[in-house]
Order: sequence, then structure tokens, then C-alpha cells
Amino acid sequence: MRLDKYLTRGRVVDLASADLEGALEELLNLTVGRFPDLDKASLLKGLLRRENTMTTYLGLGVALPHVRARMGRRYLLAVGRSHYGIRYDGAIESEPVRVVIMLIADERTRDYLQVLAALARLMKEQDFVDSLVHAPDLDSLYERLFAGLGGTAAKPAPTTANRVNRIVLREAEKVARGTGCKAVMIFGDTFTGGFEAPKWASSLKTLLVTRNLSDAEDHPGRYTETIQVRSFSTQRLAQLRSAVLVGLTRGIVQFTDRICAVGGIAGSNQFDTVVVVDVEKEFQTLLSGHADLLPEDVKPEVLERVIGVATELAVEGREGRPVGCLFVVGDSEKVEKTSKPLVLNPFHGYREEDRNILNPFMDETIKEFSSVDGAFIIRGDGVVETAGSLLQAADFSQPLPSGLGSRHAAAAAISVAAECIAIVVSSSSGQVTLFRRGVMMPLTEKKVTV
Repeated sequence: MRLDKYLTRGRVVDLASADLEGALEELLNLTVGRFPDLDKASLLKGLLRRENTMTTYLGLGVALPHVRARMGRRYLLAVGRSHYGIRYDGAIESEPVRVVIMLIADERTRDYLQVLAALARLMKEQDFVDSLVHAPDLDSLYERLFAGLGGTAAKPAPTTANRVNRIVLREAEKVARGTGCKAVMIFGDTFTGGFEAPKWASSLKTLLVTRNLSDAEDHPGRYTETIQVRSFSTQRLAQLRSAVLVGLTRGIVQFTDRICAVGGIAGSNQFDTVVVVDVEKEFQTLLSGHADLLPEDVKPEVLERVIGVATELAVEGREGRPVGCLFVVGDSEKVEKTSKPLVLNPFHGYREEDRNILNPFMDETIKEFSSVDGAFIIRGDGVVETAGSLLQAADFSQPLPSGLGSRHAAAAAISVAAECIAIVVSSSSGQVTLFRRGVMMPLTEKKVTV
């Protein structure tokens, strides 16, 4: 989603207010005056009501207040910067709010949560936020925002011109053609800045794998598709299995494909590894004779987000301690019939939009409740139905590897009893494991390093 078209220079301002309400009024004054079909008082009331329900503070000194209203355009963005910081109840005391991004969305838009998530991911990049806070003037601030929202923010020039990288890429193309690969998968996190892949002379696809938000349309003629997978590991190609899994669920990669992956140690600025992956052989155990990896009712972006949250929990834990948890995604009606609550459902009574895992403000809520015994049950469209549920699926007879306990056994059993995917975070090893039809697939190594 390109968001740059929803931002204009006239809606970027240095804030004079010292509190959130005043800041929102300033941003609304920039917006409502140009669009007479919008009511300032109603919008301000809606923005403040949401703040009272759930904080929209993202961290790093950034707040993302948002509201939906009926209007004649899909989205409006207004951005304010505070040189001294504004008072904000949801912020950490040591992190004064320096950037406020106000999003107004038409109530009929269907990709509202995806837009919020895209903005949230962009504003969780420390370097990008710092570039906004320290921009010398509003023109520079607007240019940096415009570039970032379009996925083309200026980054350090990559060192792709050095001899080793040129040789590796040239030989990778030869390997790809010689082994019948359908695509070359470039691991962009090898570089500290952006990486622009060479344009292959033939129909060979180029897939970019990166932890940073980027759209294929931002690299015309260079990347056929972009797969966002976050990795906390410095190991070579640590994102490979998750990237192929995401590619499969989106239809970017087919089970019959062979892929040539090119990468190196994260942040090293040098390619040093070429791997040929036969997708069918890699995933044949997980498929168990079926062609559908993703359950019919599960959206690909929902599975991606659950994997992202699980990976973050595996590394960060809560309060410095590892946390084990279980997510069950898809076929929620059947899953709920084979479960019972261990605690009162903390998500009961909230609007579906507010308890959707695609909503970036749900991240901390999910992580807080991860310490509660039991499973999260999540609908295929991302709505979290329950937390703290005891799964009572039929006993799973197939033995699991040594060291895996009741949480993994429950995940395996429910993935057989229902058309769902279960994802487990191990409290002892930090490993993230996916279960489908009783078959397990580790998504991360056992000891994930930051």
C-alpha cells in the first residue's frame, strides 16, 4: 500500500501545543478547512474517545491517533512534529511524543487495519523516526515522510559494486538457470541500506526478502515481489523457511518451484551464500499429501502477523523472561467446541476491529495475555476470539520429538481435529513451531539471538 498520495505538504506542521488534544485540534484545522464535508468537533470527539479506549502510542516518541468517518475520499493524513514533546498519557515518561500522525479513514474502506499496520511498521524504525524529528525544516520533513510512505526513503548507498557481490550475483543467476529455478530470492537484510537487485535479462523472477516494509511497486523492473519477514537472528538466510512459507500462502511461490536464494550475514553488506531450495521437498512432510497449506478461511496477512508476533515473543519474552504460548488460527467455531476457558475471556465485548490481530495496537495486548495459560483462538480474518483457552482435542498419537511438552501436543492435536494452523512459542528454547494436520515445522532456530 502506497500512502504517499494521501499526504500533502500543507498537512505537515510543527506543533505549538503541549498536550494531545491541542495537537489534534491543530492537525484537524489543517484538514477540515479544506474538506467541508468533515465535522471538526465530531472527529475530535472520535479521536479522543479512541484514546480513552486504547492508547495509540507506538513507542519511539510516535503517536498514531486515528478515526473513521464517512467522507468522499479513502484516507487523509496529517502529521505534526513537536520540538519539545507533548504530554501523552499512553507514552513512557522517558519518551516524549515528538511525532503525531493523524489518520482519518472513510468508514467504508476495507484495508483500514492494513494501512494502520503499514504506518506502525514504518514508525517503528528508529533511524526513520530520528530523521523526521531532526529534519532541519518542514520541507525536509515532508520529503522524508513522502519518501518513507512510498517505500523509497533515502538510505545509505549499498556496496553492491564490490567484486565479491558482483561475482556472487552473476554465479547465482547461472546456478538458477542451470538448476531450473523459477526465481532468485534476495535477502535484503544482508545490507544495512537498501539493495537494488540487477535486472535479469530473461523472465527469471526476483523476490526481495526483508524485515522492512517495502512494496514491489517501489522497485519497478527490479523486484517481482517483496516478502516481509522479520528476523532477529544474524545467521545466514535465517528468514528462508518463513519467507518461502509466506510466498506459498500468497501464491508468489508454487509447490513445484525451485528457488535460488542469495544472502549473507545480516548487516555485513556482502553476499556469501547461494542455496537452491526445492519447495516441494522442503514442505512435503508438512503437506501430508495435500496441496493446501493455508486453511481456506485464513487470510495470508493474518498468518504472517501471527508468525511475526510469535517471533517477537520468542525473542523478547515479557519482563526479561521467556514466555511460551500457543496461537490457533482458522476454523474458530470448531476449535471453540473443542476447548474451554481457563479464565474469563479478556477480549469479550470489544469491537472486532479493536481485537483484530492486524491492528498494530493489539501487539502489546497480545503479548501481555501471552503469559496466561491456554491458547489464543483467532479467526481466519484476524479477530481474536479468546485467550486462555484449554484445548481438548482428541489425543494425538504420533510421538513428538524429545523436549516438546503439552503445549506442542495440544497444537498438534488441534491441527488434526480442525482445519486450522497452530503456532507454538517454546518457553524453554524460544523456538517458534508451526503445526498443520499434526505435522510440525520449526520456523526459527532454537536459540534466537538479537
